[in-house]
Amino acid sequence: MGYVYMVLAAASWALIGPVSRVVLERGLAPVEVAFWRALIGGALFAGHALALRQNIPRRSELGGAALFGLVGVALFYLSYQLAVLHGGAALASVLLYTAPAWVVLGSLLVLRQPAGTFQVGLVLLTLMGVLLLAWPQGGFRVSPAGVAWGLASGLTYAIYYIYGKLQFHRFAPTALFAVALPVGALGLLPWVRFTAKDAVSWLSLGVLALISTYFAYWLYSLGLRRLPATRAALVATLEPVLASLLAFIWWGERFSATGYLGAALVVLAVVLAALEPALSRRRSGSRP
Repeated sequence: MGYVYMVLAAASWALIGPVSRVVLERGLAPVEVAFWRALIGGALFAGHALALRQNIPRRSELGGAALFGLVGVALFYLSYQLAVLHGGAALASVLLYTAPAWVVLGSLLVLRQPAGTFQVGLVLLTLMGVLLLAWPQGGFRVSPAGVAWGLASGLTYAIYYIYGKLQFHRFAPTALFAVALPVGALGLLPWVRFTAKDAVSWLSLGVLALISTYFAYWLYSLGLRRLPATRAALVATLEPVLASLLAFIWWGERFSATGYLGAALVVLAVVLAALEPALSRRRSGSRP
């Protein structure tokens, strides 16, 4: 079931690009979209936690959850927008999905869970797939600031998996997100320029908060409880493939030849990640 939860989470995150496109065309800046997504999503998690009377982090744990909100929400959302601004959307997308590589490193240093050769190979296969999937016709527009902010977005995204492995057995994920998301929204507030919004804008923001934040993070937490951090991060890289599929359905946007190859590599890596336990048992059973 862990793989099912992570695939559903990736599908929910895949809505971010297409739905954000609708609201951005109505004049909202990306940072304002991120602010409302975090604030409304945090309110939904707070209502969930209060309804179930879950323990909200307090004292030192509250500080940790708040720090996660500043780094994993505010800095993550902001660094990705700055990566797009300085390096373009294609390069930002590729650098964001260096996250599985950061998770491998974090699993070794923080969780004391070294990755095997097979897992490292899957991470490299995924990175190659995302690179080909996002490759623009004119090549990448590389700048030091774009690369730096893109790598920062990948690192802060990876923190979700490391922090989750450390804390989800101590607190309900809904209670942690009830703290982290509002704190992240407050961290974004200094960069937000509010604009007038029509009904379609509010509806789009509601979809991003409900499906791509509340449901996505809840599903991700259920998956992460059942999967190693590296494997969960690999499955989540289905997001850009599914987002591209939605763009094709909604706007008729098609992959390039390299895009199709990249999507196939990402899907192959996810399938192999799901089959890895069975393959490991088979190899162990075949040894004399």
